[in-house]
Amino acid sequence: MIGWGCGDKRLEEKEALLIIENALSKMVWERKKVLLILPDSTRTAPVDLLYKGIFDKIQNEVECVDAIIALGTHQPMPLNEIFKRVCITEKEYSEKYSNKTIFFNHEWDNTDALIKIGKIKASEVREITGGMMDREVEISINRLIFNYDLLMVLGPVYPHEIVGFSGGNKYFFPGICGMEILNMFHWLGGLISNAVINGTKDTPVRDLINRSAEFIDIPRLYFNMVVKQGTLYGLFVGDGINAWGKAADLSAKVNVHYTGRRYKKILGIAPLKYDEIWTAGKVAYKAETIVEDGGQLIIYAPHITEISFTHSKHIEQAGYHVKDYFAARMEKFSHIPEGVLSHIIAVKGAGSFEAGVEKPRINVVLATGIPEEKCKEINLEYMDPSKIKVEEWENRGKEGVIVIHDAGEVLYKVK
Repeated sequence: MIGWGCGDKRLEEKEALLIIENALSKMVWERKKVLLILPDSTRTAPVDLLYKGIFDKIQNEVECVDAIIALGTHQPMPLNEIFKRVCITEKEYSEKYSNKTIFFNHEWDNTDALIKIGKIKASEVREITGGMMDREVEISINRLIFNYDLLMVLGPVYPHEIVGFSGGNKYFFPGICGMEILNMFHWLGGLISNAVINGTKDTPVRDLINRSAEFIDIPRLYFNMVVKQGTLYGLFVGDGINAWGKAADLSAKVNVHYTGRRYKKILGIAPLKYDEIWTAGKVAYKAETIVEDGGQLIIYAPHITEISFTHSKHIEQAGYHVKDYFAARMEKFSHIPEGVLSHIIAVKGAGSFEAGVEKPRINVVLATGIPEEKCKEINLEYMDPSKIKVEEWENRGKEGVIVIHDAGEVLYKVK
């Protein structure tokens, strides 16, 4: 493993480039085909720095340096948006990169784009999950990867509501995988719950993802970034276990904020990169545990008008409810993908469902461009965003109110 980072000092660009150079200089290229796996625009990270640093270092020695966007089930990125992601212009691409690089989007909903690579037996799933799940799962992944000699993962490591910390092998699962394993481990994370798993390094979900990655019989190199509010604090290059683990340890220092108390009301301001509740739900995931019992968690995003570009149909059918609401009668919701259910219960937060009565621990409110009627239909509260004056909310600290700007990546905890 090669890398460095600490929570007290940013990693300068020249330091990051030196780490990249040291990591790549000892490798034999021999006209290899290389595929970079990149995060989409919902993840804040200096992807451009790594992309350009790697490209400049190896372009003359390899046959190609292609890249695929690890979408999971997010919307495909148009080519002009991919150019923005790696900070190159169309002209630059044409003059410098096009003869070596093709950009792809993962096609999670196209079975022809996927290939089955193995199965995890029910007995092993039972062991990995501590008995929470007991079924066989088939592993499929984007077949493009088998056109290459080396896979490089370029991604940040943040606290995460399903896995514990993002990054590492998560860029394969769910980044470029099929739906069966995606749904399974998302539901596992939902059963464990966001409040328990978010910001936890070693989790059954991570173990299941790492086991799935063992079926990928292609050399891999991971560039694990630690980023806080757009600033690079660490870069660890190596495998998807140890190098990722170093990044997760550092991310726990820079991306977990301890408040020492809970609040009656939280105004979480979603950044523009979240353009649907499917992604802006991270505002709730990252602040759930610092809300008082019965308190409000407000997702403030006037720019959002969609629940989900991909999954709205299923979300509207199920509505946002606590885990026990679904767990008590899964047969009724068997048509809802487990990955969708995990999002639903993570947004709604902890709570109970007894004798037909649902009692959420907190009240989640949408102050978005989604109409009040629609909010009621999906079982979330509504607040008119035009009536929210952020500067006034920032002066209400004595009332037990806190405003979180650029919410969704830093995890807030009480301790």
